[in-house]
Amino acid sequence: MKEKFDVTPELLKENFIEVYQAAEAGRDTNGEIRMFASPARINIIGEHIDYNGGFVFPAAIDRYLYCAIRKRTDTKIIYNDLFFPGTYTFDVNDDFKFDKANDYANFLNGILSCMKKRGLTFPCGFEVLVASNVPSAGGISSSSALECGFAWAVSETFGFNISRKDIALMGQQSEHEFMNVNCGIMDQYIIATGKKDTAELLDCAKIEHEYVPLNLGDYRFVVMNTKKQRKLADSKYNERRSQCEEGLAALQAAGLNVPDLCSITPDVFATAGSAIKDEVIYRRVRHCVTENDRVLRAVAALRADKLEELGQLLYESHNSLRDDYEVTGIELDTLVEVASKQPGCIGARMTGAGFGGCAIALVHKDCTEDFIKNVQAGYSKVVGYEGGFFACSSGDGVREI
Repeated sequence: MKEKFDVTPELLKENFIEVYQAAEAGRDTNGEIRMFASPARINIIGEHIDYNGGFVFPAAIDRYLYCAIRKRTDTKIIYNDLFFPGTYTFDVNDDFKFDKANDYANFLNGILSCMKKRGLTFPCGFEVLVASNVPSAGGISSSSALECGFAWAVSETFGFNISRKDIALMGQQSEHEFMNVNCGIMDQYIIATGKKDTAELLDCAKIEHEYVPLNLGDYRFVVMNTKKQRKLADSKYNERRSQCEEGLAALQAAGLNVPDLCSITPDVFATAGSAIKDEVIYRRVRHCVTENDRVLRAVAALRADKLEELGQLLYESHNSLRDDYEVTGIELDTLVEVASKQPGCIGARMTGAGFGGCAIALVHKDCTEDFIKNVQAGYSKVVGYEGGFFACSSGDGVREI
């Protein structure tokens, strides 16, 4: 892996020209190089319920993955990444299959596979250079940024005119069918449809959203990266989803007529939950029910400018993910615990799938610098190595630059 540095669109274009400057059959060095940006995301609240029919509350942020693309005159497809070694070469006529040896190229081929299943055809090949300022496997959706950014770039380059919603659905389809990760829709959806200065209240059952102004006043979100690498497909993510399905089946068998776990209110669960005899399954379901309720209360608090109440709900969400859903671990728990003791911090929680990755904290802008320094010290003292930290603002969804 090459040394990481902050990428700009200008730097990516310069490197694209350098990588693909050599003349070869099929390469059109005078062709148009098009540039696309795809954001990372934070989920403010609503974890592990997008695949249980719940409401989630994510925001796109101002950290981006960039994709440069240029058509060829033949049918060859070439992928390069500015930081990750290796050139991956395919053909538009290939029957794309997952292959571990193809590394990040699997995410791109998964998208192409979905496009082909929709009957889209490629009149020629293309060359791609990707570079990202999004922490890899960090829990703020680096893989979804790659999928959606690439899908938008290909759609716009070839005039497919795929809608933003369908870009998100295609990213999810690729995860399910190509990457074997049974994910929900949240990550791809916010990355495809996000707007600066807003968060989205996304109804994952109906796949409908509304934009909510992200008025944080003097507060900012700080992303805290554990720097513990994990691959979602190798984690217990799919296991958690099957546990939720088991819990729903038990409730339905007991006569509760609901389509998904997040259709159940806390009051109903207090009565009906006894139908789940397995204590672990019961806790998984309890998290989903209470987390969905927390999302709605958090959005109401934000709309009413009650940031302290929003912050308290972040803490409650983390505790539920730690105790009922069991997806945190010492790294995430340490970040949230140390953060909670810092002046100016009014809320913190893990964000993303867990098992490592990132947490977020809501911190007063005047305290951000000391907050990062103090949490870094406390975190490294416990886990033995440093984390990564940055304050962020909201950003736009996928777009051409």
